[in-house]
Amino acid sequence: MDNYVVTISRQFASFGRSIAQKMSEELQIEFYDRDIVEATAKRMGQPIPVISNEEENSNSVFFRRKYPLGMGVANIQDEIFNIQTNIIRDIAKKESCIIVGRCAGSVLKDYAKCLNIYIYAPYESRLKNCIDTFQMEPKAARKMIKDIDKARENYRYRYCPEVDNPYDGYDIMIDSSHFGIDMTAKILVDIVKNVLLG
Repeated sequence: MDNYVVTISRQFASFGRSIAQKMSEELQIEFYDRDIVEATAKRMGQPIPVISNEEENSNSVFFRRKYPLGMGVANIQDEIFNIQTNIIRDIAKKESCIIVGRCAGSVLKDYAKCLNIYIYAPYESRLKNCIDTFQMEPKAARKMIKDIDKARENYRYRYCPEVDNPYDGYDIMIDSSHFGIDMTAKILVDIVKNVLLG
C-alpha cells in the first residue's frame, strides 16, 4: 500500500492534538507534532523549548536578544520552517502518518495521498477547555487564545503563499465542540478510510 498522510491544523484549545492521537491509535499510524520540534532543535543545535517557543512567534524575544543587529527574526523563523519542511517531507516518504500543524498541508500540497483537516471550535468552548481542562485562569486563557490564534494566522499566511483566505487548503473543517474528542476522531477516521484507503 502506498503511504498516505493526514495533516491536521487546529485552533488552540480545540483539542486538535488529542483528536490526532485518537486517530493515530485507530488507524495504527504514527502522529507527529512535538517530534518535529525535537528534530528541528537537534538540527539547529538549539534547546527544544527555544524552537517550540519561536517557531510561530515573529516577536521572538530570544532571537531579538541573540541577533540584536537585525540578522532578522524572519531569517531565523525561515530557517526553522525550512528545516521542518524537510523533516515533514522525509516523514511522508517513509511512512503513513498524521502530521499536526506546521503548514504540513501546504508543504505536502503535491503529495498524491494527503487529506488536510482543520479542527476548530467556538471561542466560548475553547475558553471553557482552557479553564476546565488546562486549569488556566480566565484572564490568562483569553490572552493565550488571542495570542496563539494571531501567531498561527500570521504563520500560515507567511508560509502558505497559495492561501488567500482562512478556508483555503483544507479538505475538511470540523467543529470539535459539537462532537467531542472521541466522536470527532471517529468521524475523521471513517473519512480517511473511505478517501485514502478505499
